[in-house]
Amino acid sequence: MVDRDDKAEREDSSDVVEAADDVKELSASDESDASPVAVANNAQVRGPKSARQAIEPETPPPPPSRSKAVRHPVVVFMNFVLSVLLLGVIVVAGVLYFGKQSFIEKGPLTQERTILVSRGTGLGTISSILERQNVISNKTVFEYGVKLYRQETALKAGEYLFSPGLSMHQVMNILTSGKSILHSVTIPEGYTSYQVAEVLKDHEILVGDLKEVPAEGSVLPETYKFSRGTSRAEILKRMMNARNRAVNEIWERRAPDLPLANKEEMVALASIVEKETGQASERTRVAGVFINRLNQGMKLQSDPTVIYGVFGGKGKPKGRPIFRSDLDKKTDYNTYHIPGLTPGPIANPGRAALEAVANPSRTNDLFFVADGTGGHVFAETLKQHNLNVKRWREIEKQRIKDLKEQPSE
Repeated sequence: MVDRDDKAEREDSSDVVEAADDVKELSASDESDASPVAVANNAQVRGPKSARQAIEPETPPPPPSRSKAVRHPVVVFMNFVLSVLLLGVIVVAGVLYFGKQSFIEKGPLTQERTILVSRGTGLGTISSILERQNVISNKTVFEYGVKLYRQETALKAGEYLFSPGLSMHQVMNILTSGKSILHSVTIPEGYTSYQVAEVLKDHEILVGDLKEVPAEGSVLPETYKFSRGTSRAEILKRMMNARNRAVNEIWERRAPDLPLANKEEMVALASIVEKETGQASERTRVAGVFINRLNQGMKLQSDPTVIYGVFGGKGKPKGRPIFRSDLDKKTDYNTYHIPGLTPGPIANPGRAALEAVANPSRTNDLFFVADGTGGHVFAETLKQHNLNVKRWREIEKQRIKDLKEQPSE
């Protein structure tokens, strides 16, 4: 029994040894065909692990070695250059974004402010003024913004009004538009050239001096707009150019049968009409009276011409009446004595007076006299005129009487 059992055990052992030998032969064959990594892996799979080895992390395989091309100095330098360029692009983009936002965002100004930009002032000086006056928040951003928009040479001199909260972009647009604050000077119709010169001399905004009083009738009475820094000579030149344009245009539209030889005679008669009446509705009728008298060879007998002959462009002192001695005084302008027109204008007529002379009313009127209400009453005959004069004198007597009866203050 024991012998059989020992025999059986020996047979089993021999079988195990043969099987092991077979496994070794197979493993050797496999190992000859497999890669070292596969062998190592198989060894790990086949090799038994203890409990401690099972819970310990496996060692990762080493990283692959870098290519020699990647480690080349040229490649390293190019990578550095590209990195610097990329960083530079990011920085520039950030600066441009910040600058653009600052250029278009609401400005710091909280109340209206007037800034004067003188002729010849550069962008740097303008930027400093704007920043100092709190119109813009950053002069550097403003300067670069203006340059990027290529408006550096487009900034115009002038006096500008800036509203609260304007962005730098809006401020730039205002300065390049040239729409500065406009001041004005008004020359009333019928002013003599001496009076025109006095108005210009007394104006606080205009600069420079007038060398001489312009010729009588050489300017057009109107309101003229100008920016700060405009000289008196410049504005006077504008007035004279405006007068020449108006006279040329109106002369071309004149009635064909006027007893006027040229444009200057039209201006001279218009100046008389201008001084005779201040009512627009009467101008053409007053002009018609003088045209009728010229056609019939009658003296004009206009009181304003007497005053101009005596006092010139300075005019009659306020409150002084016209005396008989004034009417009798012979001067080159006294139309009670000289035939026809005066040798030149006695004032600067406005456009309406020039139009009235160029196209007068078609009437038979030869006379007119004040009606006591600021207007005139017209007559075709001397008899009618004398009656009108009588009424006017009665009105004047009553007016003087009323003034004397008023209690003195």
